[in-house]
Amino acid sequence: MRYYLAVDVGASSGRLILGWLEGGALLIEEVHRFENEMVAREGRLCWDLEKIFGEIICGMKKCGDAGRIPQSIGVDTWGVDFVLVDGEGEIIGDSVAYRDNRTDGMDALVFEKIDGDELYARTGVAKQLYNTIFQLMAVKKNNPEHLRRAAGLLMIPDYLHYRLSGAMSNEYTNATTSGLINIHTRRADEDILARLDLPDFLFGELSAPGRVLGRLRSEVAEAVGFDCDVVLPASHDTASAVIAASDDAIFISSGTWSLMGVGGTNCSEESRAQGFTNEGGYDGTLLLKNIMGLWMIQSVRGELDGAYGYAELCEMAARAEISSLVDCNDARFFAPKNMTEEIKSACAATGQKVPQTPGELASVVYRSLADCYAKTASELEARTGKIFDTIHIIGGGANADFLNQLTATRTGKTVITGPTEATAIGNIAAQMLADGTFGDLTEARKCIRP
Repeated sequence: MRYYLAVDVGASSGRLILGWLEGGALLIEEVHRFENEMVAREGRLCWDLEKIFGEIICGMKKCGDAGRIPQSIGVDTWGVDFVLVDGEGEIIGDSVAYRDNRTDGMDALVFEKIDGDELYARTGVAKQLYNTIFQLMAVKKNNPEHLRRAAGLLMIPDYLHYRLSGAMSNEYTNATTSGLINIHTRRADEDILARLDLPDFLFGELSAPGRVLGRLRSEVAEAVGFDCDVVLPASHDTASAVIAASDDAIFISSGTWSLMGVGGTNCSEESRAQGFTNEGGYDGTLLLKNIMGLWMIQSVRGELDGAYGYAELCEMAARAEISSLVDCNDARFFAPKNMTEEIKSACAATGQKVPQTPGELASVVYRSLADCYAKTASELEARTGKIFDTIHIIGGGANADFLNQLTATRTGKTVITGPTEATAIGNIAAQMLADGTFGDLTEARKCIRP
């Protein structure tokens, strides 16, 4: 049996999932799961990359102990976040997280040098204050010595691949979330870097998914008890997840964020005005919108001290008699001190019924998400000139039955769901494509079960 190991790290948890082909189906098994959260360091919200890497080693050891040795391993994570490294490969400064407020006001500094319309036309990336381009401007303003010492920039999965293999690379799909990659040439936009007075060596030549970086570092192999290839998947989690989606449907990769889109590119002013972003996919580009997603319900659940499971909240939401809606993409919900109070305040401000019970709060969140999905589906059809009959929901949010029902009702489209571990499955499929197990993406998708 040939095994492949996916490391799928999200903003709230990470997992190591083993995959293999059996009876014409791609089967998976979770071997290790761990919590991931931002930590406060000197007033900044940061990622604990040492903890994350330690958890990866722990999961790999479990594979070795079970005698299920993978042919290869690949890492995917969220986008936009990065580390600067020096000539010795050591991190300069902290691995600051995208929810930190260091980017406040950085958009104005960028737009002094390059017009927002031109930036979008070149990169296709919708303006979000957490984008890498704004994070780098914060580094330039507040810690210019970090840029002077830097020998390169590694997105988070690039850094974890480096720790595993000793080889540095800039993988294409994750790099495109930076706002510094020309979506048309698929290379770092040297003109943008020059205008912002950022080093032109930050990004090397971009590597496509499927590149074999090499074997494990000797110390890693010794620690886990085996050796294997380190292979680049589509290292942006959205790009990996879409591998597991139908190619003739609108996809929603549903997790902390809801990424809703289709294959293709559209850098028009209309796309920019509607908040669409263009990102790299496994075999092309993706036109999608970042929607706040289950972050809102995750936050509400946390404020209830975890007293209810997600399935329970869904059931309570379905029974709640409330029709209030909020704008899921309003910046007020990005990182509020208290999500529950923010939702109540938004409802009160618009003269709607204010949710009081956990079920009513959950209902407002789910109904608001479905409303946003319906608007986005219409916008996608307008931008592509194509009518889609189906919405394919993948990722953990595919388990939210009430939200799925609301989405079908609001959009008037057929909703299909699963797999819930779409990102890890897409990661594994990319590794199998790299070693020739599958001839192409179409063949791989035929082996993926919902």
